[in-house]
Amino acid sequence: MYLISDNTAGVHPDVLAAIAEANAGHVPSYGRDPVTARAGALFREHFGERAETVLAVTGTAANVIALAALVRPYETVLCAGTAHIVTDECAAPERFTGGRITTVDTPDGRLTPAQVAAFARAGDPPHAPLPRAVSIAQPTEIGTLYSVADLRALADTAHEHGLRLHIDGARLANAAAALGTGLAEAATGADVVSFGGTKNGALAADAVVFLDPGLAGPRHLIQKQAMQLLSKSRFTAAQFVALLDGGLWRTNAEHANAMAARIASVLAAHAEIVHPVHTNAVFATLPSGDGDLDRYGSGVPIRRYMAAFDTTPADVEAFAGVLHAAFTR
Repeated sequence: MYLISDNTAGVHPDVLAAIAEANAGHVPSYGRDPVTARAGALFREHFGERAETVLAVTGTAANVIALAALVRPYETVLCAGTAHIVTDECAAPERFTGGRITTVDTPDGRLTPAQVAAFARAGDPPHAPLPRAVSIAQPTEIGTLYSVADLRALADTAHEHGLRLHIDGARLANAAAALGTGLAEAATGADVVSFGGTKNGALAADAVVFLDPGLAGPRHLIQKQAMQLLSKSRFTAAQFVALLDGGLWRTNAEHANAMAARIASVLAAHAEIVHPVHTNAVFATLPSGDGDLDRYGSGVPIRRYMAAFDTTPADVEAFAGVLHAAFTR
């Protein structure tokens, strides 16, 4: 059982089949092939006709490309202190953009319009970097969700103050499934979205979706500098075709979310569930006191458990047996 992360899961058979199907003959390189064109069309179907997309093979690369389109070396981006871009990306966004990441504490992983407004007013040029963008995760790193209304309020505040909104959507599919919306609605108000396929059953597939065409002009140049302009783009694109054409993304996400709810039910008999379980993440404190004090912005030890597209009820039952043996005397 590997419930520590959805990155431990394999690749969905339909995604593997799509990669194999793309492995036929010779096609133009560097994204000028029909499979990449099909993926781009599917992204427009899901995110709107103005959406422009570039592909990447990691979530960090997608975030770097997105933020590089927004932030100059003398500017700064606001995020929660628990954000992946500041805790888990080895300062790649700052190194690549030359800009600064500004963090604020949040009780539930979510930024508020008031925090965004305060950030926008905090600039002191030329002595401090200019506020330029806001980056949020949907869902957040502690499993909480922004509702569509939350997103709209946050985006409106950002745009009123001349700021751009980036959404780290490594698990946007899970958010949309939990909200009962499409992908675009789960990213309401964003100017650019990092969309994750890897955690949704792909092999290595992430994308940057520019929802404001005014930001998309240099996307391929940034992609190339970020070493993500793949010569055989069709194999990354094929993974998104499998996920987005026919609703596999939603099927996988709904299943992972449902398995997380089962994990939470099992854990509740022995532990305290720390955050609401909205998607495929469960955060709990165990009687042993084992866990991470700092990673999830809490003063108590917290363990994270994750379900994936291939987590089974039998996996959860086996986990229940382990917990029972460990904590029942």
